[in-house]
Amino acid sequence: MRCPRSVLLLCGAVLLLVSGSVRGCGPGRVVGRRRRPVKLSPISYKQFIPNVPEKTLGASGRYEGKVARNSERFKELTPNYNPDIIFKDEEYTGADRLMTQRCKDRLNSLAISVMNQWPGVKLRVTEGWDEDGHHSDESLHYEGRAVDITTSDRDKNKYGMLARLAVEAGFDWVYYESKAHIHCSVKSEHSAAAKTGGCFPAAALATLESGERIPVSQLRPGLRVLAMDSNGQATYSHFLNFLDHSPLEEYLFQVIETRDPQRKLLLTPSHLILVSDNFTTPASDFHAAFASSVTTGQYVLVSGMLGLMPAKVISVTTQIDYGAYAPLTQHGTLVVDDVVVSCFALVQKQRLAQLVYWPLRVLYSLGLLTGTEPPEGHQIGIHWYSNVLHHLGRMILDESEFHPLGTQQLER
Repeated sequence: MRCPRSVLLLCGAVLLLVSGSVRGCGPGRVVGRRRRPVKLSPISYKQFIPNVPEKTLGASGRYEGKVARNSERFKELTPNYNPDIIFKDEEYTGADRLMTQRCKDRLNSLAISVMNQWPGVKLRVTEGWDEDGHHSDESLHYEGRAVDITTSDRDKNKYGMLARLAVEAGFDWVYYESKAHIHCSVKSEHSAAAKTGGCFPAAALATLESGERIPVSQLRPGLRVLAMDSNGQATYSHFLNFLDHSPLEEYLFQVIETRDPQRKLLLTPSHLILVSDNFTTPASDFHAAFASSVTTGQYVLVSGMLGLMPAKVISVTTQIDYGAYAPLTQHGTLVVDDVVVSCFALVQKQRLAQLVYWPLRVLYSLGLLTGTEPPEGHQIGIHWYSNVLHHLGRMILDESEFHPLGTQQLER
């Protein structure tokens, strides 16, 4: 569906109006202050992040087989001619420049960070795609999903910080492997874990005003579902439409479990959930965080007999499931499987998201959009309005505002 030109102009105007305050926002409620720069700490020798084996679901995922020049998968590799990166290319074949698009995006982002961190110094790639069998069995170098890196000045004192910058650039696994280089790798382009969008699996349950609980996949415009208002109170909010509607896609989900009371929620890593580090924090002061950043010992809000209450996170794992749905409500929040979540993802700013989605909520409320476009039913994939905001946001917001998965194109 083509979006109305007036809506595009309105989206742009809203983003421009709030961009000044967004750049200055901290994690709290203060607007307009300049955000303090995040102090990064170097990674220790032989440390790897995340702290799981490279070829597991929580890192870069399983090995999918060697890519040869005469194979069909060779078309998936793309050359990197970024002038801000030095490629060693000791084979003189250009192989080190070949990599998957995901790896290329992360590497280009890292190159900028290196120049900002050390003016006059560039990122250097010593190993990229390997077609000659120089690495261990099932190395991700054989798929163009791994690179070994140094700085151009080969100053080993910089390598711990270089590894940290690689983590910040969005590599799925970073390893301070040797005194001579840092090893970085990414998920497969086909991996469910590498997909942007999603939010909740089809079987996740929403609670209607009648008390009935139905799968989020069955939500329809006009239904009122349990949510949370700006004062931290339980309320019922109109379901407007899906911001993502992908019934046949496979996704990686974070599995967050709590006790006292016991709850279990599945949601995609880049989705926002309301959390706090303290049991005594008022519900209205719980802050939005990416699901991938939630840790055991934190608290999330859950629904119970007496309304909304904090529950301690006792387990955070991952799981593959099919179908992904992102409901949008009038309040910008939703209770899914008895856990309070945001309707938004990719950018860790609940209040900003609620503001920039205001035009869309108005259009649905006035009946100018039906919530079932295109005519035959809900759109498949990510909503056009989300795509517009994503591209506008890329021109206005800092890259650091986005979840690492958000560095991919939203369109699939």
